[in-house]
Amino acid sequence: GRISARDSAREMADTHGIACTYAALILHDEGSDKSEANMIKILKAAKIDVPAMWTKLYAKALGSADMGELIDSCSNVQAGGGGGGGGGGDAPAAGGGGAAPAKAKAPEPEEEEEDMGFSLFD
Repeated sequence: GRISARDSAREMADTHGIACTYAALILHDEGSDKSEANMIKILKAAKIDVPAMWTKLYAKALGSADMGELIDSCSNVQAGGGGGGGGGGDAPAAGGGGAAPAKAKAPEPEEEEEDMGFSLFD
């Protein structure tokens, strides 16, 4: 079917909002100020045309926000409750000493970001 003007406008608004969100995340990752000017620089570099209203809105909303805390609060959402577990499996079988506790896995080292020899804001 045909796409209405309302659907087209909604789709464009979604695109602008997503573009500004990514710009803010890039600025956070770089440790740069989430200002309107910096957002515009990123969006222009990506060849994304966003009306000034969007960059102003996002800069004002996120400018003083702790992006790390926002990201953590979104990524720490826990799934809804499942059913209860089965009956107690904690007691060892009769006559046995039980299994030895499993060794804890050593955490894997984090990947280091490769230095590309340039920065977005030099």
